[in-house]
Amino acid sequence: MVAAAGFVFAAVVYVLAVLTRAGQTIENAALRGADQDDVSETDAAWHALGQITVYSLAAAVVAVALVGVLRKRWDLTVAAVGVIVAGQLVVQVLKRWVLPRPGLVEVTGGYAHNSLPSGHTTIAMTVLFAAIIVVPWKWRGVMLFFVLPWATAIGQYTLTAKWHRLSDTLAADGIALAIAALASWWLQRKGSLTVYTGPRRAGRVVLVVFWSLIAAATLALGLILWGFSLAGEGLDADEWVVYLGAGTFASAGSLLAALTFLACWRRIH
Repeated sequence: MVAAAGFVFAAVVYVLAVLTRAGQTIENAALRGADQDDVSETDAAWHALGQITVYSLAAAVVAVALVGVLRKRWDLTVAAVGVIVAGQLVVQVLKRWVLPRPGLVEVTGGYAHNSLPSGHTTIAMTVLFAAIIVVPWKWRGVMLFFVLPWATAIGQYTLTAKWHRLSDTLAADGIALAIAALASWWLQRKGSLTVYTGPRRAGRVVLVVFWSLIAAATLALGLILWGFSLAGEGLDADEWVVYLGAGTFASAGSLLAALTFLACWRRIH
């Protein structure tokens, strides 16, 4: 069900944002609004995105695989590495050869080509999901403390750096979640997953509650920013406000995808 929901969500995002004039107009306004962001924020975004290379991706795959090997859990290793690799295969094929971007509004330069789904967001989210799969339950909270903020930030950074639109990030969240859910379903079918019956870890509960509140707050803020702006000014809404709303939606999308997958793996190892 989660896998199906992820793919359907990505498809709906594509239809609404790419195949409609209103969707393209709003997202292009967000891109122009990003020009008004502080230079330090833009530099930070470029630096963070620049850290994601073929070599860093390979290092992440090796790290994930190493955890599985040390646990002597080859099934988890295959599933976790498969999530990262399959994520890139799927999004690159979709972005480059499958999904068109019709020219419904006037736009020039590199923004005219299709950029959905975001490869960088997919990398960040699939690495997070792979880590959830392969890291032992008792260490999962520690992993989340470091990896979840990074994965969430990458999606928002793609907008700040103007590398991607909001729809690119949201579609990547949905696809990454769907692929990770399919991998988990395969593990369940194999009988590889067991329930942890030990005591609850208070620190992890606090961490999950904290990020849940952040997800709710960012989603609400995005609705407020876009709701008032678009209701009052329509498609001519202030570009800076549209950009801020898009950024909060990007963060909320990544957080909600992460929390959904984490809920599926609650007390599972």
